[in-house]
Amino acid sequence: MATISRMKITSFLLLFFGLTCLLSVHAQQLGLSRLFYPNVTLRADYVVPGQAAGSQEFGLTRTSGLGIIPIQSEVQAGFSFRKKFDLRAVHTVMIGQFTQIQPTFDGTKFPDNGYKTISVGAIRMQASVKDKLWVYGAALGVTESNETFFTPQPFFWGGGARMRIIGLRSQIAYGSILAYNQKLRFIPIFGINQRLGKQWRVTALLPFMATANYHPTKWFSVDMLAGVSGYSGGFQVQTAEEKLLRRQNYQHVKLGLAANVHALSVFNVSVEAGLAGFRQLRTFNSARENLTSTAPPATPYVGVSVRYLTSRSKFSSKFMGKLGLGEKGIINW
Repeated sequence: MATISRMKITSFLLLFFGLTCLLSVHAQQLGLSRLFYPNVTLRADYVVPGQAAGSQEFGLTRTSGLGIIPIQSEVQAGFSFRKKFDLRAVHTVMIGQFTQIQPTFDGTKFPDNGYKTISVGAIRMQASVKDKLWVYGAALGVTESNETFFTPQPFFWGGGARMRIIGLRSQIAYGSILAYNQKLRFIPIFGINQRLGKQWRVTALLPFMATANYHPTKWFSVDMLAGVSGYSGGFQVQTAEEKLLRRQNYQHVKLGLAANVHALSVFNVSVEAGLAGFRQLRTFNSARENLTSTAPPATPYVGVSVRYLTSRSKFSSKFMGKLGLGEKGIINW
């Protein structure tokens, strides 16, 4: 089973991270357990309020829960129409997320109860002798306040990428994503996963993220990272005559450092800190006309996450075992 080797399956992490970025930007180190085994990740972020000239002071807190459930893991053998033998490994996971986003203006919460994001998606990883390495994904979700939650503007994305192996230390990926959030966008993607010695690895999936990981021990690692984050949420303005629907878009680029501790084989605790820059905050009306636009200055942020490996399912263990990834398919990080 040399064609579906440890090196090729590990390279799936590159695309997995990039696609899940569209569900939730978790710029933390990812390990094999997060990809192959059922797990839950809880995360909290705080962006320090910053004031742009002539505008209000804008701050942000975010809490989220992300769950991954494997639904298919199998190795298939068969013959094509040309009577050529093909061996295929398939792994599919479902991803669900709930996020609470709370913006503040001059220390006052607005909207009062913030925005809630609910999304669900699936990632399918496929390796075969004939078709080589592919990753496919799709997701659907909403980000709304309490007042607009039952009249939502959904977002979705779907796409795929081809992966190539270059030597023993390098993998590249290229593909495209079709995304909709108020308007339809076609996003070409390019990724690279490069090992630099035994303890260093550089990973990037442009235009979403880039990270350099230093892993000196089995239980501790450090990430130097950059990534895009933000939200687009609907809210309601009450006037004397009527209720008006509005939409708030926010985005920033994070530059940070994350320390990751792996404990008791089932926990990963990560603490992240850095700077949020290139910030943009805009408000639109229901006709998608730009009403306000500000550029808050760069400001510090902090984040913490706890990942719990809930179980080692039969699906995942069978898949990992047949691919030769550790004894009985047990690989934690």
